[in-house]
Amino acid sequence: MKQSLFVGITAIILLTSINAFSAPEPAIVPGANQWTLDIVFTQPQQIVVKVPGERAPQRFWYIIITVNNNCGKEVPFYPGCELVTDTSQIIPAYKDTRNIVFDKIKRRHKGKYPFLESLELADNKILQGQDNSKDLAIIWPDFDAKARDISLFLAGLSNETAVVEHPTKKDADGNPEKFYLRKTLELQYSIGGDESLRKSGRLVYKGKRWVMR
Repeated sequence: MKQSLFVGITAIILLTSINAFSAPEPAIVPGANQWTLDIVFTQPQQIVVKVPGERAPQRFWYIIITVNNNCGKEVPFYPGCELVTDTSQIIPAYKDTRNIVFDKIKRRHKGKYPFLESLELADNKILQGQDNSKDLAIIWPDFDAKARDISLFLAGLSNETAVVEHPTKKDADGNPEKFYLRKTLELQYSIGGDESLRKSGRLVYKGKRWVMR
């Protein structure tokens, strides 16, 4: 528990430090060797599942994305997806090794997405062409009931990166430490309703943008 708390606080401090200076923007015109996948995404939905080992049913949120590779070549696919609230909570995509949550989502959407895959079991490459598009479910555990705005960050859809200097950390020689940012799709939502009535809460889409994160 203490370790999880420490990791969470460290991540929040790092994000705050990064946001304290002007991060680079994604390129308007991609470079010769840069690529970005095309995606279509659904409205986030919630689902309640009884997970073994938990006394009460657990609430999850998920979106389904359809990924298309129109880059002209096969590309690697190593996604990293986080949910970030306006209360500074950072939640990585759920890793359901038993597939219980995903299986329930797949049954719910089997009519429209008969070949739906879970994100963590997706192939690590995306083949070229519309016939090789993939439908993927991205799942997060329920977030802070006090949050009123959230962002979903979907990384791994592009190979564009940037190297920046950390604003506070130094290496052994006293030089600023360097870290990598990836071109990442941010989906922004607000949530209405009383925090005690989370089951009736709906996420309202506010917009999307590409960021370096």
